[in-house]
Amino acid sequence: MESSRSVGSRYEAVAAEYLQKEGYRILTKNFRSRFGEIDIVAEEEPYLVFVEVKYRTKQSQGDPSEAVDYRKIRKITKTAEYYLVKKGISMERPIRFDIVSILPDEIRLLRNAFDAAL
Repeated sequence: MESSRSVGSRYEAVAAEYLQKEGYRILTKNFRSRFGEIDIVAEEEPYLVFVEVKYRTKQSQGDPSEAVDYRKIRKITKTAEYYLVKKGISMERPIRFDIVSILPDEIRLLRNAFDAAL
């Protein structure tokens, strides 16, 4: 049985490849802080994009993006803020939060999936 971490890494790699085909430039994967983790940090000019990757093995489990609830959004935004400070990136830089939803037969990109005031 594959561990959930290795399954997650596999789907994050699938998402990164998909994003590159969509024109994104991947900057980092699995950025961690004490606040949480961001699966992928990328650029899609002019935006710095923080990407959450969610997958489901069956459609009957619901849309993967539905797993990004208020609590998860707070963790992602706090981690994004930490990323900006740690990397010395201006708070004036336009940022966006995207979700890549992965099902066995479909990958969907939700640009600007949620707003967060940093």
